[in-house]
Amino acid sequence: MRRRDFGAGLIGLGAATLARPALAQGGDSRAQLIEGAKREGSVSYFDTVLQPETNDELTAGFRKAYGLPSSFRVNYTLSNTGNLITRVEQELQAGRVTMDIASIASPTWVFEKVRDGHVMEYESPEYQHYGDVFAAGLGLPRHFAFNGAYLFAPMWNSETVNFTGRSWQDVPGFVQARRFSLGDASISAAYLATFMGLRRVVGDDWFRAVAQKRPNFLVRSEQIASRLVSNQDMMAIFGQPTRALQNNANGAKLKFVMPTEGVVLMPQCSFILKKAPHPNAAKLWIDYILTPEAQAILARREAMSSGRTGFQSPVTDYAPNMGSMKLIDLDWRALSTADMQKARADWQAIFAS
Repeated sequence: MRRRDFGAGLIGLGAATLARPALAQGGDSRAQLIEGAKREGSVSYFDTVLQPETNDELTAGFRKAYGLPSSFRVNYTLSNTGNLITRVEQELQAGRVTMDIASIASPTWVFEKVRDGHVMEYESPEYQHYGDVFAAGLGLPRHFAFNGAYLFAPMWNSETVNFTGRSWQDVPGFVQARRFSLGDASISAAYLATFMGLRRVVGDDWFRAVAQKRPNFLVRSEQIASRLVSNQDMMAIFGQPTRALQNNANGAKLKFVMPTEGVVLMPQCSFILKKAPHPNAAKLWIDYILTPEAQAILARREAMSSGRTGFQSPVTDYAPNMGSMKLIDLDWRALSTADMQKARADWQAIFAS
């Protein structure tokens, strides 16, 4: 197992860097983008994490940052990874692209879209602050960075469950049969990637032990958390800290643990489709989503960890700074769709009823 080391560069500058994007950067080209976006009148993006309230705050900040009128529309669609991949593939095959931007935690697939020529080349001025991300193979200059990263970890309702384990190995013996959930890797690319990384440190026998307890297979992280709050499940093995933050803000008592063996980081790659119908607005959205202001919104509302050099998370209990996490390494660029298909078949074999 290798461990990603983002170094001290990701831990330094702090909240004092928060500011709106500098409109002067890029000179006339930035002004041209803004005028082009005004003519286009809208931008469309699909995402697999962000909740509507987060989109509302981002939209307001986006319009203000670039002086866009209130009539400018940000058309947002929440999807899951499997459905979003299918949607993009169908639009590409049909030669009719309707979305401008896709944000998805499936870097291997995004790298393949780059190689196939389906990702627009754009050197965002914000990319200069994401050098550590590019060096770690979690993005590609002139093509994409990640707007935030999330992870999956054991999560439970502390009002009804007392779990004191610190290791992934503590989980199978703790959960009761049919009283816990597991993210379904046969459907979700994000859960599949987590399986691929985690099996390197715990082995397939760990997953076989989980399978014997008959998990409830779920996809949407919102539902996974909801079942903990309502005590339908005693644990979510692939719980998402994002949903702990959001539910706890409403009075819940969800807890999670970062296991000693590490976690698999899921970078939410944001890229522009080459045939995007609103290219000017799409470029501005990519610029904005990578600014300190937008990164703070994503951390505060969605517990997403930022890859921006020097960014300090405002909610480190839920979204730790990159340099503080022990990460299980996946070489996303070296992986292929065939590798993921093989891993999916392995998952299905382990959990076959």
